[in-house]
Amino acid sequence: MAYQQYPSQPGQQPPTPPGMYAPPPPKKMGAGAKIGIGCGGAFGALVLIGVIAAAMGGGDTGTQAENKPGKTATAPAKERAKERVKGSTEPAEAKPEEKPEDKPKAAPRSPADRFKAFVTKNGSANEKAAIGHVTKVQGAEEQNDILDSVDIYTDFTGGLMGPHQSEGKLIASAFADWKDSKNGLVTVYDVKGELLANGNF
Repeated sequence: MAYQQYPSQPGQQPPTPPGMYAPPPPKKMGAGAKIGIGCGGAFGALVLIGVIAAAMGGGDTGTQAENKPGKTATAPAKERAKERVKGSTEPAEAKPEEKPEDKPKAAPRSPADRFKAFVTKNGSANEKAAIGHVTKVQGAEEQNDILDSVDIYTDFTGGLMGPHQSEGKLIASAFADWKDSKNGLVTVYDVKGELLANGNF
């Protein structure tokens, strides 16, 4: 059997004899792929330019006069104090320093402390007595009015059937006076983590 020879053309592979596996010709890149690669390169270049500009301080929006440090900003503290008192007969160091006890007390930081402060100010005598047993409040900071859940931990013992269930109800009621939600549930636990009381707020 004689094989027929085809003239070879530049850029083409010779045909394979019948019965042999012929690999598929390489696929050419389409116009969409070329455009995508070009746009990706352009976007990368823009990001690179933005990063370089930000690193070199191109993001300053103030004027040059605003950005220059003034004489008072670079002067030592004693010189600034003398400039403030310039023209007065008092020496610059005549101002007494504030003592820590002279400053007003900062607001309580933890949710438990803020809850106790609210009940101490607005609660009944029984609520004030019960709130003294609160050790921790969780979930009072984040509310979304969809499903707000707050856990209050106390040092009471006995759980739901114990002798302190009424105090747990008072704590839950006082919390409902403090916080408001469209769909909130407050749960009060005893020292062992057992349910003491719960309520809506």
